Amino acid sequence: MSENKPRFSIESFLSARVLLSPQLANDRVYFVSDLSGCMSIYSMKRSGSLPVPLLPSGLALQNPHLMAGYNYYVLPKLQKVLVMIDENGNENYQPCFVPIQGGSPEPIFGDRYKNEQVACIHCDAEKNVAYFFRDDRKTPNIECLKVDLKTLEITSLGTSIYGNYFNGANADNTKVILADTYTAADTVLYMWQSGWPERKLLYGIPLQERGDKKVEPSGIGTCGFVDNDTALLFRSNLFKDEGSLTYTPLSAPDEVVEVAVKGLRHTGMGELVDIEQVKNNRFIIEYNINGCSWVYEGDFRLGNGLPTFEITKTLVGLAPLSDGVVLGTHFKLEDKKEPSTADYVLAFTKANSPSQLYLLPHAGKEAIKLSEERVLGIEQRFLPEGEDASYTSFDGLRISARLYMPSRELGFEGPRPLILYVHGGPQSQERPDFTWFSMPLIQFLTLNGFAVFVPNVRGSTGYGLKFMKMVDRDWGGKDLQDQVEGLKMLEKDLRIDSSRRAVVGRSYGGYMTLMLASNNPELWKASCDMFGPYNLMTFLNRIPETWKTYFRLSIGDPEKDREFLKERSPITYLKNFRAPMLIVQGKNDPRVVLQESKDLVNDLRANNMEVELLVFEDEGHDVLKFKNKVTCYNKIVDFFKKHLEVT
Repeated sequence: MSENKPRFSIESFLSARVLLSPQLANDRVYFVSDLSGCMSIYSMKRSGSLPVPLLPSGLALQNPHLMAGYNYYVLPKLQKVLVMIDENGNENYQPCFVPIQGGSPEPIFGDRYKNEQVACIHCDAEKNVAYFFRDDRKTPNIECLKVDLKTLEITSLGTSIYGNYFNGANADNTKVILADTYTAADTVLYMWQSGWPERKLLYGIPLQERGDKKVEPSGIGTCGFVDNDTALLFRSNLFKDEGSLTYTPLSAPDEVVEVAVKGLRHTGMGELVDIEQVKNNRFIIEYNINGCSWVYEGDFRLGNGLPTFEITKTLVGLAPLSDGVVLGTHFKLEDKKEPSTADYVLAFTKANSPSQLYLLPHAGKEAIKLSEERVLGIEQRFLPEGEDASYTSFDGLRISARLYMPSRELGFEGPRPLILYVHGGPQSQERPDFTWFSMPLIQFLTLNGFAVFVPNVRGSTGYGLKFMKMVDRDWGGKDLQDQVEGLKMLEKDLRIDSSRRAVVGRSYGGYMTLMLASNNPELWKASCDMFGPYNLMTFLNRIPETWKTYFRLSIGDPEKDREFLKERSPITYLKNFRAPMLIVQGKNDPRVVLQESKDLVNDLRANNMEVELLVFEDEGHDVLKFKNKVTCYNKIVDFFKKHLEVT
């Protein structure tokens, strides 16, 4: 290696602040950022200005990536901001108000829902109506609450062990679509209407009525009311594996029709993500194509009985907003009666570029960049975009993957040691997103001389419904084989030293790390498990009560499927572990609790294994705070450098 090889600190790398979830209100842009070292809310003038904090210093919000719905919403008519606040990552969100200029948060429900999770799924700032997901943390029931934010009147829209999730509402909030979800994309719709004592089944066959009948997952997403509230528009998988727009009249909801989309600009492999209603028949639709975001504005039309959707504008996908991921899109109508006057604000990032805020005025053709976040002291030429490393797995299935190699200009010599990074989920996807924990880690590893392999194996989102559902009730099965096949492919790459390999993953990725380290111990010199399940039976018994129904359907039942879960648990292969292991855990994690990692540490030490445990006292199912990120990234990289002998 060259003596003049540049050296970089993680502090320099993290100098680029995260900018997420922007909103437009009045003449200001609101957004979530870690400007102070933890996630908080800021605002600045629409024309650009120094950001103003809205919350007291040190008060940390959850990462929007991990939340259903919003972690804040601006309410101009009430001159307030609605914000969800938990305690250092425990995810027991309490809705609070702060003045729109900023201030101390006040719980809007007092202690009524203390120690429960109450999250805002949708907010109508014009009508000051919000819909909340309520988990009492004691029972498996999930309740949907409709709240008048001005009077704080609460209307319960019912409970269900399968979700009863808010899925859409008409303009005056008198009709609401609710959804029960059994496993990923297996959704049944209900409707609630003002004056009704309870919800009524609208579309699909409830689980308890299916018997032995096989029901294909519908993949129904957010619903928008069209045609004067007589019909719905939504995304579904009823017609295409990759998803398509779907129309159904409320008078005959089983008569679903595929909606043709005209004017798309993208090509490639991917899927329709979801839709959002702007006003009346104008919508935003989002696609995930090869892991990158494409967002369009367009109009739904019902001409001659044939529904179509015509694109009016490409918001994301073309330069400069190309080859990356959108991290929140929000609109504001200049004329509240005219959908064509929508101004948009969004956050956008790439694999080697920090997130930035952009304004898209309805009257302008060019996106206006509102921020200039950058990594200090590290030139972008040192940060790889990644190269396609897709491969064919053991059964002929195509697996999309990317390989991040250290820049040649860094001066590293010889084949590079390899890190396998396993994403969480499992029904998720590793994308070119600089704001997510994984991408800075991947880039920091390459700066330190490692090659990083990132496959999206079966079960990942972004490649169609069938591909995503392959992991249901098969954790640690074919998904594990996909990982190993990818490593075999890379053994042919002369740039990589496959005799020096390590694996790291978070959540499900931590579980897969443990399965790979124990089932294929000969492959690894080191491993790093970040809050991954070690024993599926204890994991399934320790998760929140509201999670148990879903996971027992999608993974297995601890009582009925005991032998299967035992076979797919890393604890079963305890004596096979060989490589030194680093374990990272948040003390307040409600998903994979601290005891799960402690059990692993105790068992490994009892078997004289080299293991280190790093616990963050003020984190949950993530590592969010600046000081903790510095510690965590440095620890992982130093651990791998030591055991893979990188100097």
